[in-house]
Amino acid sequence: MPTSFRVAAVQMMSGEDPAQNLRAAVSLVEQAAAGGAQLVALPEMFLCYGRPSKILAAAESIPGPTSDTLCDLARRLKITLVAGSFCERAAEPHTPVQPAAPTAQPSAHPERGFNTSLMISPTGEIIATYRKRHLFDLEIPGEVKSRESSWLIAGDAICVTDTPFGRVGQAICYDLRFPEMFRALVDAGATLVCIPSAFTAATGRDHWEVLLRARAIENQLYVIAPNQFGPHAPGMTSYGHSMIIDPWGAVLATLTEGEGLIFSEVDLARVQTIRQRLPALDHRR
Repeated sequence: MPTSFRVAAVQMMSGEDPAQNLRAAVSLVEQAAAGGAQLVALPEMFLCYGRPSKILAAAESIPGPTSDTLCDLARRLKITLVAGSFCERAAEPHTPVQPAAPTAQPSAHPERGFNTSLMISPTGEIIATYRKRHLFDLEIPGEVKSRESSWLIAGDAICVTDTPFGRVGQAICYDLRFPEMFRALVDAGATLVCIPSAFTAATGRDHWEVLLRARAIENQLYVIAPNQFGPHAPGMTSYGHSMIIDPWGAVLATLTEGEGLIFSEVDLARVQTIRQRLPALDHRR
């Protein structure tokens, strides 16, 4: 297993046209591979991002057309691909609520999906499936309003996977605010975590970099954080500033705005050096 390798994070400006977004994602991943990246990560909801109704309309089963396209892409380019996330169609069991009165009728459960991130091997196999655990329900008057729990189902497991580049953990966007989840990832052996995101402009200005660097520092691991950028639908604007951060908390690369790529070398020996010199993980009580 190589201890040093090149990674890339893809920043996108996804809208509500899945075909257009997929073409952009494939092109950017191809550019990343041409730039020498062996591990490439796409942002959250790269396939379709905007109004929940549009995202749900674009939901797919896994395996399905989009996952098949990305598996073929990873195989052709011989890379490990963290396929950001997209909406996975889900058949959710539902037990109707008993009517409160004889005339009341139970209503069908509204359609919901999973916010799902795949990890795909250089041979084109899906080696990990992570479903976002923490759903973004927030309203900041005049800035952002989101209720993901009304149209998404929360995942129920963390995800750390053996790859050609060590143990890689997965998280998605709002998960970033829950440090206990990252402790669980590092306890499961993660030395690098990918955090595909569509972090809002309203919160990103103050919290994005601070939280990313904190998760890297306190868990002494690399963080790859590809973010969405710009307006996606009325009232939905992402912050951009995709980042790659080392286990000391140093920002190795960032892309402030627009669509594009960032690259960095990752050296897993540095993880071990930092953990030995500052053994904070061993000092927990």
